[in-house]
Amino acid sequence: MSLSSLPLSYCTNVHPGRTLDEVCLGLREYTAPTHRQFGSPLAAGLWLAHSVIRELNDHPVRLKQLADELADHDLVCYTLNAFPFGDFHSDRVKEQVYVPDWSTDARLTYTQDCARILSQLMPEGTEGSMSTLPLGFKQLPHEDDFLDRCITNLLRLAKSLDELHDETGRVVRLAIEPEPLCLIETTDETISFFEQLRERAEGLRDVVNRHIGVCYDVCHQSVEFEDVAESIRRLQQADIRINKVHITCALRLVNPGDHAEARETLAHFVEPRYLHQLFAKTQDGRILAAVDLSQPLALEPPDDYLSAQEWRVHFHVPVNAESLGPLLTTRDDLKRALAAIADLNYAPHLEVETYTWVVLPGENQMPLVEGLTEELKATRSLLADLRLK
Repeated sequence: MSLSSLPLSYCTNVHPGRTLDEVCLGLREYTAPTHRQFGSPLAAGLWLAHSVIRELNDHPVRLKQLADELADHDLVCYTLNAFPFGDFHSDRVKEQVYVPDWSTDARLTYTQDCARILSQLMPEGTEGSMSTLPLGFKQLPHEDDFLDRCITNLLRLAKSLDELHDETGRVVRLAIEPEPLCLIETTDETISFFEQLRERAEGLRDVVNRHIGVCYDVCHQSVEFEDVAESIRRLQQADIRINKVHITCALRLVNPGDHAEARETLAHFVEPRYLHQLFAKTQDGRILAAVDLSQPLALEPPDDYLSAQEWRVHFHVPVNAESLGPLLTTRDDLKRALAAIADLNYAPHLEVETYTWVVLPGENQMPLVEGLTEELKATRSLLADLRLK
């Protein structure tokens, strides 16, 4: 049995944080009250946008302000969400969340800065993790040498994380997060990429293995119709370390052709801010993929989607929910994934990451603190059950 003994984390990308003052306001208005209602130790999985990182670089004294804010509310921080680079709460995020990608110096520098800041925030005696995008988005244009440049930058990052360890004694690990329709989305693609990364590592192979792994977002692999427990076992067999687990659930719609009411409900989940990739499993086992959920796709889908066995949608929904009206969730997959994580011989960081509370259809919304607290309590219960086995 190996489940993290660190305080359960929730990701603060659910509320705006475009300046340091806004980050601190979010901790006061949402994280601290959630902590009080949760009644157990809690970690803030900070999202520090590039604008906040720049602010901290320009005014180093402000890092103490952030550390003091955490301490004032009895919060710890051992993990960062370094995936969204820019404004994750603009009117339209969609595919821009994948920019800049890992072929760019901007992504490398931002991640190095995040690691340095995390090394100063995380508690003594703990290791740190940073989730990041899976190289880039397949639907965006890429140069022929894109993959080579990504690998070069990741090797540079691994070396800098190793140097940070030498300088500070702090271990910070990168967690590449496979995601639907990205350059790394499936377990097969994850394993293939790490083989290529290790081939290029040469004398840095041990450094790469120590500092670069994956963030296993359960929602993402569920949307891909993967067997999540088998996926986790395969990553272990390939010696790919899961540095962080995003505790998340997606939407399910079984037999969409027979459930017009459920498709009408799903149409209410169409919204302009975030990308919601839709995957359909056909009667003969093929997997169809649509870049984004739309009302026409939900209400008047093509025949091969309409006759599918099941749809799954990349829309993070509350992890305590088995269903939302006539729609189901992938909560059973979450339970299977956490059980597989518990069987590992090390303990990945655990973080609830439902960033979509504010864009849920009105009937599914509740005050943010109340919603986050219910998610955390439900997760605490799942973890307690696993620890008793």
